[in-house]
Amino acid sequence: MLPVSSSQPIVPLQFQIGPTEILLLIIIALILFGPKKLPELAKAAGEAVRIFREESQKITSMEESKPSSSPSISDEDLKKLAEKLGVSTEGKSREQLVEEVIKKAKEQGLI
Repeated sequence: MLPVSSSQPIVPLQFQIGPTEILLLIIIALILFGPKKLPELAKAAGEAVRIFREESQKITSMEESKPSSSPSISDEDLKKLAEKLGVSTEGKSREQLVEEVIKKAKEQGLI
């Protein structure tokens, strides 16, 4: 009788690969590609795996270092932009200034 709950899925015997099957696959590969071509294929496969890992690491590091939803702008650039749009910068916090610049830009049809 089979156990009701198992931490590993039950794999039918016909899908299990053992040492005999692996040896048979190696012999078939030798026959198809020849002994001189197999090292080249293995090297190409290894390089493909290496490139895949590097690119996937780049993607995950880009996602982790991705800035917040809005791009950052320096305080000096924000003040220059506000002045060009005609927004007073004196006595306002950065958040207030950003809100007013966005509002003014929308009024002028810039965004």
